[in-house]
Amino acid sequence: MGTRILTVEDDERIRTSVKLALEDEGWEVSEATNGEDAIASFARQPSDVVLIDIMLPGIDGFDVCRAIRRLSDVPIIMVTARADTHDVVAGLEAGADDYLTKPFVPKELSARIRAMLRRARSAD
Repeated sequence: MGTRILTVEDDERIRTSVKLALEDEGWEVSEATNGEDAIASFARQPSDVVLIDIMLPGIDGFDVCRAIRRLSDVPIIMVTARADTHDVVAGLEAGADDYLTKPFVPKELSARIRAMLRRARSAD
């Protein structure tokens, strides 16, 4: 079974480009456009990695991160335009394992995902 990645992003252009880049790496990508859908999707079918934007309609990315963290120790990367130190700290304290600011190079995101998967698999 392949690696499943859940990407939580309300901007369709960004969501589509991230999905295409990750599928080019051979990963299976599921998408959510808001926090509520992300939590429900993860509860139905847990992913191997979760990418979360902070600025989402409804439940924000910090709360999505906390909710998923209560369900699982899955690697979580905050992928957001908010680069303020306060936001980075808040994201990591909410349970994220990494924080990547937009705009980003898709190859960097892929490398971070591979690194997290290596760590997660070596801990098993």
